[in-house]
Amino acid sequence: MAPPSQAAKQKPRSLVALTLAIVLALVAGLLGAILFLTPATKPAMMDAFIREVLQRDPKTWSGTSLVYAGALALLAVILLTFGAIISSLTIWWELRVSARMQSRIGLNRTGAAGLLQWLADAVKLIFKEDLIPDDADKPLFRSAPYFVLAGFTLTFVALPFGQSLIAADLNVGLFYLTAITALIVVGIMFAGWASNSKWALFGGMRAAAQVISYEIPAGIAIMVPILMAGTLSMQGIISAQGGWPWEWFIFRNPAALGAFAIFFISQLAEGNRTPFDLPEGESEIVAGYLAEYSGFRFAIYFLVEFGNVWIMSAISATLFLGGWQIPGVTAQDYVTALGGSGFPALGWWGLQAASMGVFVLKTLLVMNVVIWLRWTLPRVRIDQMMDLCWKYLVPAAFTMFVFTLLWQILVDRVPVVETVSGGVLFGAFLLTLALFTRQTLKNIRLVHGDRIDLTNW
Repeated sequence: MAPPSQAAKQKPRSLVALTLAIVLALVAGLLGAILFLTPATKPAMMDAFIREVLQRDPKTWSGTSLVYAGALALLAVILLTFGAIISSLTIWWELRVSARMQSRIGLNRTGAAGLLQWLADAVKLIFKEDLIPDDADKPLFRSAPYFVLAGFTLTFVALPFGQSLIAADLNVGLFYLTAITALIVVGIMFAGWASNSKWALFGGMRAAAQVISYEIPAGIAIMVPILMAGTLSMQGIISAQGGWPWEWFIFRNPAALGAFAIFFISQLAEGNRTPFDLPEGESEIVAGYLAEYSGFRFAIYFLVEFGNVWIMSAISATLFLGGWQIPGVTAQDYVTALGGSGFPALGWWGLQAASMGVFVLKTLLVMNVVIWLRWTLPRVRIDQMMDLCWKYLVPAAFTMFVFTLLWQILVDRVPVVETVSGGVLFGAFLLTLALFTRQTLKNIRLVHGDRIDLTNW
């Protein structure tokens, strides 16, 4: 029998392992449901299901529409649940990372490693009293959070998780994403106006000005991958890239690297992320447009804010980092693995799972950079934020756009130029990453007595 002190040390580790297993199983289950349902809701596979499993003719059977509607409704619920869960886990990850960067322990009480803190906060906010000011515009006040939630959840319609893992591969998918996120501005303005508070109104106006302003350079920057791919389809943009890093748009065109930086900065501002978290960060406007909100409606705004970290990272990975492309796997490999029967072969499902894994990994890496920046950079002033947008990012985005037009003409005549650019820029990236890593390790060694300790995770 192990000594009491040893048993006490082993118990937290088993608890950590159990908690991590439960959370990872939850996320894996949602991703697995997306993996199965997104192809299953397509007409060809759905008709095969009705014909071969239900033994009905999908063209004449009266229940075909109900089966389609039920599958789409289930997929919508799964995507909404995934958005809520990934938002909650982003909060947990950000709090853990921030604690480590500030030499604090961080969350470690509610569940192993504090991994259930997000669930405790959600339950608390759901049961808190939902206060509505007497002089508020009550219908607008109540509906404002749901505009923001709609702008967040509807982005999953055109967001590709894998080679065939997309709810709707719209031929104007990127335009759809740009348009649907405008609902967030509507929700913010409604919240500020309906609260009938000058502080909430000031916060709402600032937030709307910030989001609308930074949509301009972001919209121009996304024209670079559109010009390179020749399509607005999210899947088409990914298909125009390759699986190897030097085949990604960010390295194949020097202007694409600049466009990625502009788009990334603009997304930080639109998502209210540091160093642009001004709407609720200024002392004179208290909590900004959320000043009068409480309970569940307050929780919706923060669910969307942290969920947007996933959205902005996923879109960045799609447009510039190759999306779900697997190194060494071609489009013909997917066609060959599909097989000729009504239902895809097992190998095809394996490729889909691998493409989803690549996409999720790239998205998580970008998310980690977003979180890392929040706890590294100081907040800028409102005038500095607007100067950066209109004086620097907008002209730079136009420059990247014009350069890409000329670049595409050059690539059309001398295709090897794009290959050389990919190799040179990727090599420069590896060199920069190596120098950065060496400097980071040097800084860690210089901090005497401060060591990374993961025993309390």
